[in-house]
Amino acid sequence: KKQSRFAFQGPVAYINDKYEDIAPDDIEDQDTFTGTIDWAGYTSQYFMTVVMPKEPIKGTLKLSYANDIATNRLVQKMDRLDPGKQGQFDYTYYMGPKSYKLLSGYDNSLKKAINFGWFDIIAKPLLITMNVIHDFIPNYGIAIILLTILIKLVFWPLGTKSYKSMNEMKKVQPLMMELREKYKNDKQRMNQEVMGLYKTYKVNPASGCLPLLVQMPIFFALYRMLYQAIELRHAPFFGWINDLSAPDRLFSFNFSIPMMDAPAGIPVLTLLMGASFLLQQKM
Repeated sequence: KKQSRFAFQGPVAYINDKYEDIAPDDIEDQDTFTGTIDWAGYTSQYFMTVVMPKEPIKGTLKLSYANDIATNRLVQKMDRLDPGKQGQFDYTYYMGPKSYKLLSGYDNSLKKAINFGWFDIIAKPLLITMNVIHDFIPNYGIAIILLTILIKLVFWPLGTKSYKSMNEMKKVQPLMMELREKYKNDKQRMNQEVMGLYKTYKVNPASGCLPLLVQMPIFFALYRMLYQAIELRHAPFFGWINDLSAPDRLFSFNFSIPMMDAPAGIPVLTLLMGASFLLQQKM
């Protein structure tokens, strides 16, 4: 019931050449899936349990959810066995971490289990890049910082264009206020005059927002990737930060703090981030 909104937990399968995750709450609507099944199992934030036939099979997934337990059953049709005959069905079981580097070493489709939903096409290259950086600098905290700087450098031209556009808008703001006051009773004329002002000063109001909108999916994908990356589980950064997958807490208080997940302590990085936002707004 308390599973994360950002990392899927529940039954999964690779069926009909497509990754499928089935939310336990959706099982009531559809509890049977039929097709060519590569593997089926159950996933949590960092680990998964999967049964995989030796070759993809025509089979059925039977799902159930009751008493907070989700069950995923792989059903395979068996050919008739005459007296004295034998049949053999080979399977591989995988019970372990959802590590893209590890699963990519197998000659099968298990690496498809590393899935970041809508952001998969962006998040997966970010995960690979972070791991490449870590191969050279074995500290995931520094790898995250360098990856973020790399993303900012890639979008530097867009960011610069956005800041310039905002600066130009700032210059024409007093003139816009005058026009809005002058034609406040004539909306159509006011809009015409404002558009004329943009044309005269060669200002595009959308150009300040569009570059920021383009970057937003990248940072959503980055957050989703970092939240699910098992590489960060128990990975130390520096000082008191000895687990990059856990909340940042300096000291440990023996009492709870409202609106703060356990453990209770001083969230240093959160406070620094808030201070930096205030400084940016001031600038």
